Amino acid sequence: MSDGQSVAVIGAGSIGVAFAVVFAATGWSVRITDPDERVRARVPESVGDRLRMLHGAGLMHDHPSVAAARVTAVPDVSAAATGAAVALECGPEQLTVKREIFGELARVAPTDALLCSSSSAIAPGRIAEPLPPEVAARVLVAHPANPPFLLPVIELVPSARTAPQVLDLARSVFSQTGLRPVTVRREVEGFLFNRLQGAVLREAYCLVRDGVATVQDIDDVVRLGLGRRWSIIGPFEGVDLNTQGGIASHALKMGPAYERMGAERGQHDPWTADLVAEVTAQRRTTLPLEDWSDRVAWRDAQLLAHTPLWNAALDARADEAPTGAPIADR
Repeated sequence: MSDGQSVAVIGAGSIGVAFAVVFAATGWSVRITDPDERVRARVPESVGDRLRMLHGAGLMHDHPSVAAARVTAVPDVSAAATGAAVALECGPEQLTVKREIFGELARVAPTDALLCSSSSAIAPGRIAEPLPPEVAARVLVAHPANPPFLLPVIELVPSARTAPQVLDLARSVFSQTGLRPVTVRREVEGFLFNRLQGAVLREAYCLVRDGVATVQDIDDVVRLGLGRRWSIIGPFEGVDLNTQGGIASHALKMGPAYERMGAERGQHDPWTADLVAEVTAQRRTTLPLEDWSDRVAWRDAQLLAHTPLWNAALDARADEAPTGAPIADR
């Protein structure tokens, strides 16, 4: 049986250390391991630096030294996972490596431990394929945005073999750490985060390749436009609030143009009437049209409230630029 609020982190790279910070900052005991002794030796400094940053920003209650004392670097998987309530695999994005780690966890972790992979793209069913049913039932992907101590969303991806109560447990565990669990309902490579990010990156690379814009121009459009909007509302709410009549009106006006843009890249995914109706129904459940104007005003107030921070960032960028270098935002 597991011993309560204890977590094993397997892999002390950037995600492993970030998970250690998230759990230690919220009261969990963390044992973290890595096959590289030099990497393990850097854990106290890496964790301490991030905890001090969070404390300085007023984002955690405990003193950094108190939270840091909850993290222990240990020599192997057995030392990390024995007695752990949760085991987080944070190894390289290689199927063979992940399967090897989960095979070891199956041997040494408690039989009631939650077994999670931080994989960015590999479906949990592939990772758990060699495992016996009683172990595979406790396996799912828990993919965080990086760094999770500053970007508080985590994708929970069960496989067809994951027990429903295990998914419920995962939602509870990660909610306790301040993360916002989002369930991915089907096993697809890349899940939500990297499919959305990948779509933007694919187009960004094409725009550079085709001579449409420079790398800096594209970064500026996202940083100063899309990124600012998406830091407050997502893409569906964004276009819903951008168009009188909401998302149905936006789809009617802009859908054909987006279909042509997709076709230009060899992608044919038109927004069919049924699909638009489903998206519209979900948006109207969240925001009735009679509340649309109030929500638009709220969006504008949020953007206005963040403008001083953005302006400070632009000023800092101007100060760091080489003499004579163009500053696109100035």
